[in-house]
Amino acid sequence: MICFELFLTFLKIGLFTFGGGYAMLPMIQEEVAAHGWLNQSELIDFIAVSESTPGPFAVNIATFVGTRTGGIFGGLCATLGVILPSFVIILIVARCYQKFKSNKIVNGAMNGLKPAVVGLIAAALLSLAQTVFFPAGLNTAVFGTAQFYVSLGIFVVAVVLAFKKLHPIFIILLSAAIGVIAGVIETC
Repeated sequence: MICFELFLTFLKIGLFTFGGGYAMLPMIQEEVAAHGWLNQSELIDFIAVSESTPGPFAVNIATFVGTRTGGIFGGLCATLGVILPSFVIILIVARCYQKFKSNKIVNGAMNGLKPAVVGLIAAALLSLAQTVFFPAGLNTAVFGTAQFYVSLGIFVVAVVLAFKKLHPIFIILLSAAIGVIAGVIETC
């Protein structure tokens, strides 16, 4: 039963989101929380792992959530659910692309979807940032913790390095190393 529920949930996520894995984040957050499969902190960990492993983000997160919730078969069901809509849609689009390539309605729909996708990604970013930087809620006490400043420092370094066009793998490895060093220093 859980495997079927994972399949249907990730099928819905794959069917009703446009713009790639990051645009799916708000819906993934909502669905995972509504089903009680992961808490916000666990979801952020899964997002970090999904971003750090090879392959499409949405497939990785679906596989991780499915495997955590329903074992290997749950991971397969969630993964199939999230990729099936894209697979079917891309087959249809590829078949019809030349016919609709210059259609004003299709172009208008795409122009309308682009800002919505950016907005969804921004909403997910803000939600995740709140959990990372303000895990106990937005209050002034968080500014007295080392964790806040370490997280903020890692974030700033990652943004600067990303704008300098450093390879994402280097940024991820460097951020992980800084996090490990900060964790070791904090426990000493």
